[in-house]
Amino acid sequence: MTKAFSVQKMILCSLFAALIAVGAFIKIPVPVVPFTLQFLFTTLAGMFLGARNGAASVILYLILGLAGLPIFAQGGGPGYVLVPSFGYLIGFAAGTWITGKMIEYWPSPNLKQLLAANFFGLMAVYAIGMAYYYIICNYVLGTPIAFWPLFLYCFLLAVPGDLLICVVCAILGQRLLPQVRRFIK
Repeated sequence: MTKAFSVQKMILCSLFAALIAVGAFIKIPVPVVPFTLQFLFTTLAGMFLGARNGAASVILYLILGLAGLPIFAQGGGPGYVLVPSFGYLIGFAAGTWITGKMIEYWPSPNLKQLLAANFFGLMAVYAIGMAYYYIICNYVLGTPIAFWPLFLYCFLLAVPGDLLICVVCAILGQRLLPQVRRFIK
């Protein structure tokens, strides 16, 4: 049996989709892939809304951006799938689901469990994002990128900020998750 979305959950998914869009415009210019606050909101979506609803909020964001709303870090529209960094957006959906699924497993997760869930979600984002970047550049756009520049620009320069976001989200989760779970039921 599938669970239907309640009006409350639809509103929360829409709210997080909007926050992810806002996070796209709060960015620090880094070569190749800009550092944004999208990961902050996708991680919080997984933590607070759970795997299914958190991933639904990211998918809603992706649908709106691909439909033409300029809510991605560099615009929007269906052609955005050819932007090499689009893989990170796909990774956000997977990372949100993984984070949410891990946190759903624990009735009252501690800080270490929250950090673990956030780090596993982050690993999914980077694994999918970097693989997509490599494939699009080397096999679709004809602008080859070697492994070392890919690793440097698409991982090493961006991951320190995302690791900090994992810690911030874990602290927020430890303080707010019990209240959020009571509210969302």
